[in-house]
Amino acid sequence: MADRGIAGAVALVTGAGRGIGAAVAAALADEGAKVAGVDLAGTDLVLDVSDPDAVVRVVGEVEDTLGPIDVLVNVAGVLRPARALDTTDEDWRATFAVNTDGVFRVSRAVARRMVPRKRGSIVTVGSNAAGVPRTDMAAYAASKAASLHFTRCLGLELAEHGIRCNVVSPGSTDTDMQRALWTSDDAPDRVVAGDLATFKAGIPLRRIADASDIADAVVFLASARARHITMQNLYVDGGATLRA
Repeated sequence: MADRGIAGAVALVTGAGRGIGAAVAAALADEGAKVAGVDLAGTDLVLDVSDPDAVVRVVGEVEDTLGPIDVLVNVAGVLRPARALDTTDEDWRATFAVNTDGVFRVSRAVARRMVPRKRGSIVTVGSNAAGVPRTDMAAYAASKAASLHFTRCLGLELAEHGIRCNVVSPGSTDTDMQRALWTSDDAPDRVVAGDLATFKAGIPLRRIADASDIADAVVFLASARARHITMQNLYVDGGATLRA
């Protein structure tokens, strides 16, 4: 792998069917990577990241077809908004099954193959909600916090094998998930302005991110230009968390 360390690399992207995952897959492909995008539908391969057997099978299929995986990007995620006291057991389990257990299972399956090769980069797309409390998002925020810390712990253990593990934490991004939260025509303006009633800060850069903004950060961390960066959490939220 030369230059940015992406051209010719094999990359596996979960949640690649739409939104940030689709943008990441496209950005890696633009850099010359051989990308396997997986999701429940609309991608190269169908994968439910909450299914342990399917994860192992699909990772094997990718390596058999494209070659050894150099880059893994965990993007698959779900959001079931609810007040903490109204969150059902099923909503909690379903959220963690994808956002946390999925990151664990896919990262484990890929890292086990990376270790003997002594190379690789794993990037988990989290959320700034992992570091700042959010109303109506207890399950989502907790699941993202867990996957954040798992990825950093994984990075510590894999460093001796030359494998880097980092996190990109977006804020409000123009995706289907974000738009599902909007209930009025002025919702985007309200997101930018913030809402004191729900203790949510606005966005200092005065714009909602495009999925490509997140993809650019992922590509950087996956690339050779970040070769001495591991166990880090890069906020891409326009300053919304004030780096809390």
